[in-house]
Amino acid sequence: MFHRIRRRTQQPSEAQRQFAELHARLQNQVPPGFGVPPAEAERTEPTTVVDDFLPPELRVPSHNQLDGKMISWKQPLVLNGEMVSCAACGAYRDWLILSTRDQIWLRCRAGHQQQETRLDTAWYNRNSGPADATHATFEDCLRHLGH
Repeated sequence: MFHRIRRRTQQPSEAQRQFAELHARLQNQVPPGFGVPPAEAERTEPTTVVDDFLPPELRVPSHNQLDGKMISWKQPLVLNGEMVSCAACGAYRDWLILSTRDQIWLRCRAGHQQQETRLDTAWYNRNSGPADATHATFEDCLRHLGH
């Protein structure tokens, strides 16, 4: 370690002297603008404005614009190893599952509704597909889903 430090403090070697002379000669030969970042091109505003929104007939309302969502669930619904059945009539399949105001409701074919507290909005979102239609009234949605 000390040998390296001592070597640096000694007189420059012949190769170092030649390099320093060459560097001094070439210092003034650098072309103007070399090594300087290029100036930014002047930015101009686009002359045409493109409307990238979907046309109104293809737009889907956001979740806060809807009173609720509904899906059809044909097979039996099993939660925590227990098959869910209607409290009024005992039906255990062909449910409509409604998601509204962070609550999940089950509706059987006979029209009985019961709140299902073991399900939440996250479960509904995982198990529902994309909406295929929107309806103005609850009855229109029931007709659309065949209930």
